[in-house]
Amino acid sequence: MKIDVMTLDGKTEGSVELSKDVFGAPVRKDLLHRAILWQQARRRAGTADTKGRSEINATKKKLYRQKGTGGARHGAKSANIFRGGGIVFGPTPRSFAFKMTKKVRALALKTALSSKMADKKVVVLNEAVTKTHKTKDLSVQLNKLDLTNALFVVDSMNENFERASRNIPLIKVLPTEGVNVFDIMKADKLVLTKAAVAMLEVNVQTRISGEAK
Repeated sequence: MKIDVMTLDGKTEGSVELSKDVFGAPVRKDLLHRAILWQQARRRAGTADTKGRSEINATKKKLYRQKGTGGARHGAKSANIFRGGGIVFGPTPRSFAFKMTKKVRALALKTALSSKMADKKVVVLNEAVTKTHKTKDLSVQLNKLDLTNALFVVDSMNENFERASRNIPLIKVLPTEGVNVFDIMKADKLVLTKAAVAMLEVNVQTRISGEAK
C-alpha cells in the first residue's frame, strides 16, 4: 500500500509503503466501540457523591412517641422522606474504568488506522517541523492542505510546530506513544509523519504478537 509523502508546503516528496496488516485490516466496528467506551470510562471523574442516613448531621432523638399519633413511626430525622434527610442508593465516588487487554486494544488501534485508510483520510508528511511558532503561518499552510480538522501523530515533538498548532481549533498533535482510537476517530483526517508510520507499525504488531510487556 503506497501513499505519497507530502510537505507542509504542499509538495510531493516521494512515497512510503504502508503495511497492509496495520493499515489494510478489516474494519471491525465492535472493536472501535469497545475501545472508545473503555477510553471514555477511564476519563470519567466518578466524583458524584450524596449523603446517606449515617452521614446526615441531624438529631438522633426519636421525633415523637411510637404510638397514638396516627402517623408513621420514625426513629430519627435523617430518614430519607424528610427534607434534608439521607439519600437512598445515591451515587458515591467510584471508578468507572474496566479492563481491556493489550492485544484487544492493539487490534482496535489497527482497526481505527485501517478505517481512516479505507476512507482515504490518511496523510503522510515528511516531517512536522516549522521555522516559526506563529499560529497564523501554520494555519495558512494547513488550510492549503485542507487539514482543518486533523490529528497529527509525530515521531518527535517539534516545539515550534506544537506551539503554533496549540491555538488552532480541531487540530491536535500527539507523539506515537499517545496515539489512541478515540482521537483518531474523532478527527476528520489522520496525519502521520514518515518516521511515525514505521514506529506505529512496529508498536501495533508487537502488541498483537504478545511481545509487549
